[in-house]
Amino acid sequence: MNRSARWKVLLQIIESCLREGGPIEIDGVGRFKLNDLNQVTFEPNGRTRAFLAYAEEDRAEVRRLFSALQEAGFEPWMDQERLLPGQNWPLAIERAIDTSDFFLCCFSQRSITKRGYFQSELEYALGVASRVPAEEIFFVPIRLDECEVPRQIARKVQYVDMFPDWQRGVDHLLQALWHQTLERNRKKALRR
Repeated sequence: MNRSARWKVLLQIIESCLREGGPIEIDGVGRFKLNDLNQVTFEPNGRTRAFLAYAEEDRAEVRRLFSALQEAGFEPWMDQERLLPGQNWPLAIERAIDTSDFFLCCFSQRSITKRGYFQSELEYALGVASRVPAEEIFFVPIRLDECEVPRQIARKVQYVDMFPDWQRGVDHLLQALWHQTLERNRKKALRR
């Protein structure tokens, strides 16, 4: 089956599902729905995506950050909120990092000494960041407590502290994310 035929089959499946139920949401990207003429349309959500990397022990604080990002109009991605039962989570996490506008790496005294998937996400994101223009913000280190950001990161990238004043840290982070989002949108508009 050639590519065109595969797309046609996929569109037929989407159309069939839409006629049987409501819209089909693609996490962080947008949704398919039927318009007034009963035709399949796609609406991108247009929200800026931010991947949250963290150690399991820091989940409560990161959930708080997730909520703050949502309230500010961003599309945060956190495994506990976005992964589906049965989903291939390593693949889903890599795809989420690849398609994110920002990688927010939450460091703590627990995460910097822990072995495991947090370290894998960190390494993968550094690879993605190496393909992002140097003047753009992508990789944002966040200190949840008094800890040492790994030297290879601290030498190159400014971090934000969420302590002793959580709200001040959130405000500082949002300022950077909005600044970079507006700059990206400005550059896109100039290319048109």
